[in-house]
Amino acid sequence: MKVIAFNGSPRKKFNTSLLLQKSLEGAQSVGADTELVHLYDINFKGCTSCFACKMRNSKTYGKCTYKDGILPFLEKASEADAIIIGAPIYLGRISAETAAFMERLIFPFVSYPDYSSLAPKKSSTAMIYTMNVTEQEKNEYEYDTHFRTNENFMKRTFGSCETMCSFNTLQGTEKDYERFGLRGTIEEKMQYRREHFENDLKNAFEIGRRLAVKA
Repeated sequence: MKVIAFNGSPRKKFNTSLLLQKSLEGAQSVGADTELVHLYDINFKGCTSCFACKMRNSKTYGKCTYKDGILPFLEKASEADAIIIGAPIYLGRISAETAAFMERLIFPFVSYPDYSSLAPKKSSTAMIYTMNVTEQEKNEYEYDTHFRTNENFMKRTFGSCETMCSFNTLQGTEKDYERFGLRGTIEEKMQYRREHFENDLKNAFEIGRRLAVKA
């Protein structure tokens, strides 16, 4: 049983990555083999619309063939029993690195004639989002529209998808809050983190465990 997680944040040891690591711990607790991939470490582009994955009666049909750093990880994802994608929210959307990865992951598996899935297997999937806004603000800014779109594509492609949100996350260290014009104070952020982030970590653990059990 293989569970692979993709970190769409430029930070390897902060909110998004911590939640993904905890989700993989959950998968490991039921015997899964796991891997965490940091997208910002990989040199790759989004979809170039070359249509090689749509070429009829060819070996490339349903497969991305653009040769860059992400290609071997696309192959790993297509073979995994569960896929977890973590992304910070920038300007109301997933980070550009995450969006580029999802284009490359999903587009080859979409059959244009009927929008059916060409994925080689059904996989359990989840999207984990971290954001600076509160849950109330998330609703006011209609983030759910974006989240539902991502979830629908993951469901259509792989068969299922869970969504988890971590709100009002810490943006940096105490020194960062002194140096930069960040939202809120470090005291306010740390208080919220103490009250909520531990529960987010527990939820991420349960997501990883659930996906591995379902796989």
